[in-house]
Amino acid sequence: MDIYELQNIISQGENEVVEFKRNFNNDAIITINAFANSKGGILFIGVANNGLIMGVSINNETIQNWINEIKNKTAPAIIPDSEIIETDGKIVVALKISEYPIKPVSIRGRYYKRIGNSNHLLDLSEISNQYLRSTQNSWDAYPYIDSVFSDLNVDKIKQFVKKVNEAGRFHLPNEPIEALSKLRMLKDNIPTNAAMILFSEENLLYNVHIGRFKTASTIIADKMINGNLFDVLEESMQTIIGHLKFAFEITGKSTQRIEIPEYPLDAIRELLLNSLIHRDYQSPTDVQIKIYDHSITFFNPSGLFGEITEEDLKTDFYHASTRNKQIAEAFYLTKDIEKYGSGFVRIRKGVAQYPTMKFEFKNTGYGFYSGFSYTKQKISSKTILTVDKTVDKTVDKTVDKILTAIAEKQNVTISGLQHLTGLSRRGVEYHISKLKQRNIIERIGSKKEGYWNIIKNSKD
Repeated sequence: MDIYELQNIISQGENEVVEFKRNFNNDAIITINAFANSKGGILFIGVANNGLIMGVSINNETIQNWINEIKNKTAPAIIPDSEIIETDGKIVVALKISEYPIKPVSIRGRYYKRIGNSNHLLDLSEISNQYLRSTQNSWDAYPYIDSVFSDLNVDKIKQFVKKVNEAGRFHLPNEPIEALSKLRMLKDNIPTNAAMILFSEENLLYNVHIGRFKTASTIIADKMINGNLFDVLEESMQTIIGHLKFAFEITGKSTQRIEIPEYPLDAIRELLLNSLIHRDYQSPTDVQIKIYDHSITFFNPSGLFGEITEEDLKTDFYHASTRNKQIAEAFYLTKDIEKYGSGFVRIRKGVAQYPTMKFEFKNTGYGFYSGFSYTKQKISSKTILTVDKTVDKTVDKTVDKILTAIAEKQNVTISGLQHLTGLSRRGVEYHISKLKQRNIIERIGSKKEGYWNIIKNSKD
């Protein structure tokens, strides 16, 4: 490194891969440890924090003594490359550290990572994640402690196998044990963490907490959802839809109605999937979803995983790391997700259809926030009847059609109600959910063999 290169680096200041120290000390070794656990970097000894070259005094053994101290205090031992640069009679020593292949590296039992221009002390979860990433493993692929195959719900596994085979991305044998073994979710009769999270017979209580708020302190409705992960996805999605407003766009001479949800439902599903698939299942904190009059927020107790940043997520070409590889693979094989690292691209495309809507997200040290918000105005320039106002009459007529159909045929299906009302499946499910919440109807028995019961008149 020549003087001009040194001056150029110094002029850019400290950053993720560069730091200045006036003297070699324990803080310098902490920086070296943080570089090794990140992308590597260069530590300049003899340069002040503000970039002023102060120089450092050395002799023939100084640098070797520094390297020996670094080796003795780090495990596995870090051995930096060194270079002496002289400028205006002052000596600067550059210690170059490569990213360590198997992370994390410790300094006296503590672990640091480089974030921006500072060193961040890793907690136990971050230490575990760094090791799993560097060994190309994930926590969900490890055996679930004290579990056996009989702890899994066989019917749920069969449903999953059927869905995977129908999706066509992969073929699984129909026998549950063989299917999970093929996916490496079962070894020596012991399920992995992913297998238990996806198919456990017992509720493992990984909660999704959904609330409908009028204000930050006024809760209108509150629901805790848990169980098998595929069921949690569908129940959470239906619960969210049940709290949203819908509008109807009147088009054409036949006055055909097109349902327009308050938010792009595919984008909401993507954020929900993101929260479930990338969640840190070792954290006791719940996934939290808050629905307000003009916004909806998602909180995942896990921050961004790997080296991806908020800025990366704003592009269409980011490369995502997967915290839970087996869980992500399961949802990919069922076509619940299209491909790894494309969810935020699809979200932005969905939001683009809503002119006043904003999609925002923020990574913090304790979780990942994301959500949508909008200003209240017409969704398009065409004729829109909002649910809040003039569409009330239309909603009443739809409800009457649903109740009449149920009165005439108690085992009427959702498909049958779609045909009678002209609504989509989601629209019918939305109204059914509202009628159940108002205790107007109830479902007796299973989905296949049960029937509807009208408890009271909708006008009561």
